[in-house]
Amino acid sequence: MKFPRYVAAAAGAFLVVFGLWAFFGPHSFFEQIASFKPYNRHLMHDIGAFQVGVGATLLIALVWSDALAVALAGAGVGSLMHAAAHWWDKDLGGKSSDPYTLTFIAIVIVIAGGMRHRQLREGAPAGDG
Repeated sequence: MKFPRYVAAAAGAFLVVFGLWAFFGPHSFFEQIASFKPYNRHLMHDIGAFQVGVGATLLIALVWSDALAVALAGAGVGSLMHAAAHWWDKDLGGKSSDPYTLTFIAIVIVIAGGMRHRQLREGAPAGDG
């Protein structure tokens, strides 16, 4: 059945495009799509980061068949963008440790994803995590 693949492709593309809009054009995204007052730039950045992460996961799942590799790759994308948002918005509040903590978490997820991808390329069985 191709319908699930079509839905994953369309939803993934939609989420990535709208997520990038929210992340890189937060005020425009707020005015056009998410006008729940009051405006909060960091919230728009977070929305964008997580939409891109979910969209990337759907798109990656169209090419990779290993669930753990797909999950780590998608979570890595979203986590890297989330960390970037906290660096970008550190003047808006939050804990001073947030950018460092979130960057560390994102890097660990990306490293684990890279290790999993390498395992699969080297022929490890899919269930060998």
